[in-house]
Amino acid sequence: MTDLLGEAFGERQEDHGRKDNPAMRMALAEAARMAEALVFASAEPVTEKALAERLPDGIAVSDVMKHLAAFYDKRGVNLVRIDNAWAFRTAADLSFLMSREQVQQRKLSRAALEVLAIIAYHQPVTRAEMEDIRGVETSKGTLDVLLESGWVKLRGRRKTPGRPVTYGTTTAFLDHFGLSELRDLPGMDELKAAGLLSARLPSDFAMPNPTIDPDVLTDAEEPLEDIDLEELGLLTPKAGND
Repeated sequence: MTDLLGEAFGERQEDHGRKDNPAMRMALAEAARMAEALVFASAEPVTEKALAERLPDGIAVSDVMKHLAAFYDKRGVNLVRIDNAWAFRTAADLSFLMSREQVQQRKLSRAALEVLAIIAYHQPVTRAEMEDIRGVETSKGTLDVLLESGWVKLRGRRKTPGRPVTYGTTTAFLDHFGLSELRDLPGMDELKAAGLLSARLPSDFAMPNPTIDPDVLTDAEEPLEDIDLEELGLLTPKAGND
């Protein structure tokens, strides 16, 4: 493994016209082995920030992970990027070999699918904004189902009167739908080709293109605090609050 990765990093240096440096190649190959072990041992995708905290100083984590992903590209398991994190996944063309029993997920209702799509493309979005887009009321039960699925999360509070809660998607959402980042969401042409958009759309119709970082609040949002979570029923009230 070390020799193979060393060769890969050596090729990268030559591609950039740099003199082959055996010490650098070995350092990068060893960092790749360490990153491989960290991702393999984790039950959840590992962020590049977390990897940087564990790898030797001066290592370009992004470069290491891209070359490690290339190493696994044609193997039975692939190293895939999910937002700003990395995880091992069974190669897509070998999924038919998996015979393990899986928990049957509850099928989402049409309303839940519509709300999920709105959150995905319009995040950060409030409940009132969802209702304005759909033209109908969005029930708390629909939002609860999406939150329980792990695909949707509470992001923060909008800095407007009433401080409405904002919603966004999670890393689990990207992972489930095979997306590396929000920019990979299907565009208008792809949705039309799949029959999910009418060919007779208004001339001024435009698809939103979410480019936010799901883990970073926008300037129009503020963090959720414990008192907000208590109000939303997501945190047990502290003693003495009565």
